[in-house]
Amino acid sequence: MTFESNTVLDKLPSHLKQYINPQDYDRYCAIDQAVWRYVMRKNVGYLSGVAHKSYLEGLKKTGISIDHIPNMYGMNRILKEIGWAAVAVDGFIPPSAFMEFQAYNVLVIASDIRQLEHIEYTPAPDIIHEGAGHAPIIANPEYAEYLRRFGEIGCKAISSEKDYELYEAVRYLSIIKEASGTSEKTIKEAEEKIEVLQENMGEPSEMALIRNLHWWTVEYGLIGEVNNPKIYGAGLLSSIGESAWCMTDKVKKIPYSIDAASTAFDITKPQPQLFVTPDFAFLSQVLEEFANTMALRKGGLKGLEKLIKANALGTIELSTGIQISGVFTRMLTHDDKVVYAGTTGETALAYREKELVGHSIKNHPHGFGSPLGRLKGSNLPIEDMSPRDLKAYNIYEGETISLEFEGEIFLEGKILTGTRNLMGKIILITFEDCTLKYKDEILFEPHQGLYHMAVGERIISAYNGPADLHSFDLVTHKIATHTIHQKKTSEQEKLNLYYKQIRDYREGTNTTISRNKVFKVLQDQYPTDWLLSIELYELAVQNGDKVFSENIVKHLESVKLSNPNLGHLIDDGLELVHNQMIKN
Repeated sequence: MTFESNTVLDKLPSHLKQYINPQDYDRYCAIDQAVWRYVMRKNVGYLSGVAHKSYLEGLKKTGISIDHIPNMYGMNRILKEIGWAAVAVDGFIPPSAFMEFQAYNVLVIASDIRQLEHIEYTPAPDIIHEGAGHAPIIANPEYAEYLRRFGEIGCKAISSEKDYELYEAVRYLSIIKEASGTSEKTIKEAEEKIEVLQENMGEPSEMALIRNLHWWTVEYGLIGEVNNPKIYGAGLLSSIGESAWCMTDKVKKIPYSIDAASTAFDITKPQPQLFVTPDFAFLSQVLEEFANTMALRKGGLKGLEKLIKANALGTIELSTGIQISGVFTRMLTHDDKVVYAGTTGETALAYREKELVGHSIKNHPHGFGSPLGRLKGSNLPIEDMSPRDLKAYNIYEGETISLEFEGEIFLEGKILTGTRNLMGKIILITFEDCTLKYKDEILFEPHQGLYHMAVGERIISAYNGPADLHSFDLVTHKIATHTIHQKKTSEQEKLNLYYKQIRDYREGTNTTISRNKVFKVLQDQYPTDWLLSIELYELAVQNGDKVFSENIVKHLESVKLSNPNLGHLIDDGLELVHNQMIKN
């Protein structure tokens, strides 16, 4: 796997690079290019009146063409000028990874493109959604900083085991819905599975809540006045149908607030309500308000409870700054305070996101546990004790001591050494011949080797992932489902050839093509195809061929009669041509 890097992408850690699926530009066929062009022309024409002004400005700044699917290499050369970059991935990736990319100023772009039959909307992320929706709006500096900050905070949100199960189910549905030939039965079963999962998620995790905020802002956000908002959300900017639908009175407009975090969404249906932020600065204000509710900033008993429930790699930071990273499985409490925290399996210790020497996963392969809080009867936590206080408790190198912590936790052992942080506080004490007990339960015995006790009165932070990214092997992502790239039938290949011929004619690379012959083939062999007829109509009008253009309109009218659901797409295509001629 190779991809063209740059100064922004060079900073990506290896565990994020594992998701990159380099764009294969040659895989886009002429029909794909026509789909891109139709959607972009329609959107730009419509959105110029309803989108936030940053959108059209951003299209120019990011170099995104209306006529051609963007090439990632070309995009990156321009994006780096505003401090961003883009990478291609295969459809949905885990939410925490998606947000962490944002934290590094990297836009994740699903490089596939929707099929012609799904031209208005696809539940699967595609290059129209990502390239035409997300990329232009990040040219606005204030919004770009919101997106980066969102990623920085969001990737620390703690998930639940059910979150990942739901992610896999949504990813699978998006893939089969976009794949041609998927039976209605298969789609219905996948949708029903998602409904069952959503109804049985229990209390929403931090990741579920912040994902709601992401949906109602980054994907489906409106900005300005509630009675006359503009669009900035990528899901709306990239959807022909929803960008118009959202502006009607059928969609309720609600002032944006932290309440959006508790408002669930259904990816398979149009949204019944949308949130309107007064400006981009207010987005950051609500994000900080939400961050203040997270274990990242609150820590404590509830923070550790969240990590245990997640059953995944996470970190707690104690009041001395020492950080313990691993899968947390054990907690003991006293008076609603954590007095012991323990992990199972590989664990690493760090300070200020840098692994402590001698405390890697090789040193703690089977877990780690430590008492927290104060010694029984002491007014001072160990971290705040002066040398005289420490001496009074015999906490001194070479001393064999017995300590009783609040919550009936007892420690006996000989002190070998202590480790202090930059502020001079003890963050770690190492014992030999150590026994640690909770009441009558043995938590650590001398035969297990040296015992390292983390020092800290309380947990000040708890979050997803490790403190030091280099402590763990995070390149472990395995995708359960892959985007389906079905081989085209011979008939589809022929139709694609005709699309290419007309594209070449329009772009001047081959003007010897007989457009009338192509149109005749369309009428005889592809009577339901409408998009190529629109492109032929555009050329006929431009060339002043009135008879030819009228014949095409008659044909399109018959297509509409046979397929009423295509009527508005055909009408919109004809209108695009007329509007373009008026401008010219």
